Amino acid sequence: MPTYPFLTDLVRALPATVPFVGPEALQRMRGRPFRARLGANESVFGPSPKSIAAMEAAAASAFMYGDPENFELRAAIAKHHGVSIENVAVGEGIDGLLGLAVKVAVAPGEVVVTSDGAYPTFNYHVAVGGGRLVKVPFRDDKEDLGAVLDAGRAENAKILYVSNPNNPMGSWWSASEIEGMISALPPTVLFCLDEAYCDTAPPAAVPDIDISNPRVLRFRTFSKAYGLAGARVGYALGEAGLISIFDKIRNHYGMSRSGQIGALAALADQDYLAETVGRIAAGRDRLAQIARENGLAPLPSATNFVTMDCGRDGTYATRVLDEIIARDVFVRMPGVAPLNRCIRVTVGTPDDLDVFAEVLPEALRAAQG
Repeated sequence: MPTYPFLTDLVRALPATVPFVGPEALQRMRGRPFRARLGANESVFGPSPKSIAAMEAAAASAFMYGDPENFELRAAIAKHHGVSIENVAVGEGIDGLLGLAVKVAVAPGEVVVTSDGAYPTFNYHVAVGGGRLVKVPFRDDKEDLGAVLDAGRAENAKILYVSNPNNPMGSWWSASEIEGMISALPPTVLFCLDEAYCDTAPPAAVPDIDISNPRVLRFRTFSKAYGLAGARVGYALGEAGLISIFDKIRNHYGMSRSGQIGALAALADQDYLAETVGRIAAGRDRLAQIARENGLAPLPSATNFVTMDCGRDGTYATRVLDEIIARDVFVRMPGVAPLNRCIRVTVGTPDDLDVFAEVLPEALRAAQG
């Protein structure tokens, strides 16, 4: 076996794991496709027809690199939020931007505070950078803002990470509670607020944009309600000096030309976004009804998924999950106790939800048996 003597000690110590096993890998292992894809929190309603048309028209120019400054898209995002273009960084989804934030703020051995069970890709970036993760438990199925702050102070953390609304539970804090946390931040910390699901949240959950605080980065995406998960377009909002630091470390040609063009057209079609958000809300109601009809407890959700409490422990919920997947429906579940008493189901089309309604009682009977 090769020894790879050139590897760093950090890379040698990393586990041979990835944050997620994708539905494509599961299909290859199973040897057949899924009937319904309800586990990746994509928007099955797709992007705006105007966005699709723009990307189709851009196909002939695929020989060209995308604008390395992402100028037109950044300008449009800035106008949309009432800020300056210097307050906007664009990257390969929120995932890519979180990785850059870790590079900006965290040296090997320094502490990052997150919640146990929160977005695993963020944890992956911290591990790859050599940071030390400190995790605090959820409280009442919500990220515990006070505990995150307390751990940040106790550990002299460089980054505090919170998602609002939250994945995987769908819960959320009000804008005033998030603003209260920001006002209490330790002076040397960077607060990373992941707002991937803000477009499907109630307005009262989303703080006003404030780009004056150099210790706050807010991350948003075109992957969820805008329906462009495959295009990989996210953005960060922050104080201009902080945003400019991203230019020191980002992949300047990381954004595809078609993705830039598709996101620009999607942002301009706010009517379609509003229509999609309405369809997502209706789908959440249908999923909650299906859960209750089968003896599960749907948790309140401000996202494009519904987390369902199976009423027992993680072992039982895993059996339920496995039986659903065995019936060709892709869903996921939280990874740590006590969150893992639940399964998590993305809003699908009416046909998708019909399939889930058919499969769920069969899966529950098999799991109980």
